Formats: sequence, structure tokens, C-alpha cells
Amino acid sequence: MAHGIGFDREKYIDLQSEHIKARREKIGGKLYLEMGGKLFDDMHASRVLPGFTPDNKIAMLDRIKDEVEILVCINAKDLQRNKVRADLGITYDEDVLRLVDVFRGRGFLVENVVLTQMEDDNRQAAEFKERLERLGMKVFRHRVIPGYPSDTDFIVSEEGLGRNEFAETTRDLVVVTAPGPGSGKLATCLSQVYHEYQRGGSAGYAKFETFPIWNLPLDHPVNLAYEAATVDLNDANVIDHFHLSAYGESTVNYNRDVEAFPLLKVLLEKLTGTTPYQSPTDMGVNMAGFCIVDDEVCREASRQEIIRRYFKALVDEARGRLDSTQSDRAAVVMAKAKIKATDRAVVGVARARAEETGEPACAIQLDDDTIITGRTSALLGCSAAMLLNALKHLASIPDESHLLSPESIEPIKTLKIQHLGSHNPRLHTDEVLIALSVSASTNEEARRALDHLQHLKGCIAHTTTILGSVDEGIFRNLGVLVTSDPKFQKKSLYQKR
Repeated sequence: MAHGIGFDREKYIDLQSEHIKARREKIGGKLYLEMGGKLFDDMHASRVLPGFTPDNKIAMLDRIKDEVEILVCINAKDLQRNKVRADLGITYDEDVLRLVDVFRGRGFLVENVVLTQMEDDNRQAAEFKERLERLGMKVFRHRVIPGYPSDTDFIVSEEGLGRNEFAETTRDLVVVTAPGPGSGKLATCLSQVYHEYQRGGSAGYAKFETFPIWNLPLDHPVNLAYEAATVDLNDANVIDHFHLSAYGESTVNYNRDVEAFPLLKVLLEKLTGTTPYQSPTDMGVNMAGFCIVDDEVCREASRQEIIRRYFKALVDEARGRLDSTQSDRAAVVMAKAKIKATDRAVVGVARARAEETGEPACAIQLDDDTIITGRTSALLGCSAAMLLNALKHLASIPDESHLLSPESIEPIKTLKIQHLGSHNPRLHTDEVLIALSVSASTNEEARRALDHLQHLKGCIAHTTTILGSVDEGIFRNLGVLVTSDPKFQKKSLYQKR
């Protein structure tokens, strides 16, 4: 597994800040900047571009925060669906509140939330609007527009964009962001630009989308990892033929932007009287491709991300008893990248350990490429056993040493069985960490083991059964990139997460 830094964070912040400044000067007036992907907590980018930190984008905007206003939008239909942000395990409405707190905590101005695709019978959205307003936010409703995005005459009219409520912003750079894809960021930008012109002002639009990276090859693993990350949307990377035709330069974009560009260009021309853009690539301001400093590190990290996404699709399908549509798409991306599931070294090791013991098993690959396994026992689940074994290895503690004192284990087992109604006395990862923390008060080796928890961040792991939500959360908090075979430990109709 390739290790090290593949991406220059500081260079990116410098280049990106300057490029956005240049775009603002070129556009003139107010600029609505659609922020594709995550503005904060961009875990995907940090996985495929080692060195890119999850807060890279907002750190870049820190340079110009006094000129920036952030507008958050959320699709009202996602509130009805109770949509969850998978990487954090929280619903989109809760993530809106979290994002506002994060932005304000860093000194950004954020006062406005737009509910997109709002319909009068959406009770959940109406309740969320009231909740936001009680918290002091200004909330605006954007309607479903018949014929969007093809009927440009209707869209750019009082009955189209004109029906949307206008969010009055006070800064000349408005960053439009959202909890996730499909939230209506582009439509929000277009609506705001329309109303700016109706009020006698001027405004423009640009897009800050990290992936696909336009100046990397179409089949580069970093770009293929984006396809794997969007199998639920069925996105595909394509050559931007508008850019090729206009400039003779081959660049990469994704299918939805390329397909929508002719209409977007017409819309911008109708809204502003002209457009500075001849291609989807022109609209973008992304400088990430210029900041890759070790291509092979990024390639290998992206290959691992593609495999991780494949296993995630398999597990999601098993949990939801869904067909194989998404995992089939992920498998196609793996074929494009010329990799297979077992190219994730921990997969074969975990499966071999499970076959050897006849019980679920887990394996983790540490930074020095050592692979540590854990097996299911009467006391420990395989993930908990692997965690203890990995900490022993990192702290140079003999395998036969017992890190958990009986005094720390028995109260947990008693609580589970006698008071919480559990039929399984095995300790999960959270319970092992609690027991380890208790043991550390009297056991020097336990203290040393705890000190090495930080060294698990970024390591990859694999389990031969689907993880429960508690173990998933622990690995997420530790920064361990875990995959699972799509098998439940027990065969039953109801599977508790």
C-alpha cells in the first residue's frame, strides 16, 4: 500500500484563493459560487488525495472570509425521505444545523437557508422551516418549476424563477453549499441571479467542483474514484467536448454537467444577456489537479477508495434487501481501474482467518504494512479483538499479555446481560475501549496501548461480516477505513444495526 503525502495542501489554498479572486474580477458584480461536494468534512477528497485535509476548502475561504457569505440549501424532498449523510450517520436536516454552527464558529456570515423543490403538502419541510426560524435563521422557499431545466422561456419568467423567494445577501461572494448532492445548488444560484437582475443589480455564476479533476486523464484512478462514489446517481466522467471544440484542449467533466451545459448557457444568456462560458470546464474554478505532488500515492489511495465503495454498495444492498444495481456499477468502475476486491490486502487475510476459525474475522493493515487479525471468541467480537491486537503490536506489548482487567470487564458484561437485555456477552469495540481505559488506571501496558489509538487513523480494515452501527461509529471516529463482506453474522429476517 502506497503511503505518504500525495497532495500539497498549502499550495492548493494559495492557488485556489487566487483563482477565485480572478474569477470574481472577471465576472464583476456579485458572484454566486456553487460549491460542489463538501465544503467542510470532505472525507472523500482526503481519502483519494492524501494531504488534502477534510477542512481544506473552508480553510481556503478563511483567507477571504470577510468578503464571503454562505447560503445553505436543502432539498425539501430529502426531508420527507429522512435522508442520511452516510459518512456521518446524521440526517440532512441535522447536518444543516451542524454546518451553520461550523461556519459561524470559523467566523463566516451565514444567515440564510433555502428549501428547494418545496411543495405545500411537505409537512416535514414546513416543520423544519419553523424550527430554523425559531433558531433565528432566515428561510426561503424555492418551488418545483415545471419544465426545468429544458423550458427556458418559462423558467426565466415571473411564473418560473420569479415565484421563488429571494434570499437577500449582503456580501459580493456568496458560496452556495448543501449537505449533499441533489440539494438544488445550481437552481438556487440561477434563481438568485435572476432576482438580482430583476432588482437592477448584476450577478454571475461559477462552480467549484473538486471532482472529477478536469486536468487529469479520464481513466485516472482519482477520477474513477469519483464515479465509484456516485454509483447511486449513475454519474460518469466524460470528455468535455464543448471545451475540446472551443479550445482544442481535452478536459474531463461529468455527464450531468456536460448534458446540462447547453441549457445552462441559454439560461445564463437569458438572465444576464451574455455568458463568459464556452464549456462546463470554463465554469469551474478548481485548482486541485495542480497540487498533486505524488501521483502514485494518489493513484493507490484512489484504487483503495474504489474498492471501499464497492463493498459499501454490497453492504447497503444486503441491508436494504435491494438488487445489485449499485454494486454492479461499482464493479464496472473497478474493471476500468483494472483492480479487483482482493487488491485490498486485508480482504484475503480476513477471509482466510475466518475460514481457519469457522467464525467471523477482521484484519487491519497498519502504516508499516503489517496486517493484524482478530477472531471472534466467547469474550470478544472479531473487530474488538483486532483492535486490541493492533494496539498491542503498535505498543510492542507481547501477544499473551492481558490488557483488560477482570474488574473492567465484569461490570460491562453484567450491565449488558442483566440490565440491558442483551443475549450476547461479547464485548464490542466501544466496550473494549471503555474497559481498556478503566484498566489503564492500574496497568502500564493498557496505558501504552491507549496512547497508540491515534496511529490507527488512515489504516484500512476488513471484516467478514456486516458491522453493527456501534462498531461502524467507533471505526469512523478512529479514522479507520473499514470494509465488510455483505454477510450478516446471524441468519434472521430482522437485522439490528
